[in-house]
Amino acid sequence: MITDTDMKHLRRCVELAAESLANGDDPFGSLIVSGQGEVLAEARNQVSGGDQTRHPEFELARWAAANMTPEARRDATVYTSGEHCPMCAAAHGWVGLGRIVYASSSEQFVLWNKELGAPASPVRNLPVQDVIRDAVVDGPVPELAEAVRKLHRQSRS
Repeated sequence: MITDTDMKHLRRCVELAAESLANGDDPFGSLIVSGQGEVLAEARNQVSGGDQTRHPEFELARWAAANMTPEARRDATVYTSGEHCPMCAAAHGWVGLGRIVYASSSEQFVLWNKELGAPASPVRNLPVQDVIRDAVVDGPVPELAEAVRKLHRQSRS
């Protein structure tokens, strides 16, 4: 169930995705929130430099591993404009982060890319639950997914 607090954090993720697009990257943004509700870190896509692993969810997983205890990671929530790709989902699972909340799904992303004539990703898009055992996941959120879709349209024009 998506709460008002979830919506606030997801809106910030969409803002980060827009910042990413404005900086020449694909529009993805994420943040990590402690079990006590404090925003601990934010990240946006940074693949334009040539390193295709610079996804925000992957960056946050690495940040969490270096800066949080295992218990704090388990209690945290990762919010993101788009559902984790398999690489990011694996990183999330390996460091033991908690709940994932996303504005748009990987299934939507695949459909949008097809509509826009974009090349297929070299990595299969899988639901997070197909990568992380016992993942707690909420999303997509239709009202925000449409905003994310518009950003992806802008990135292809």
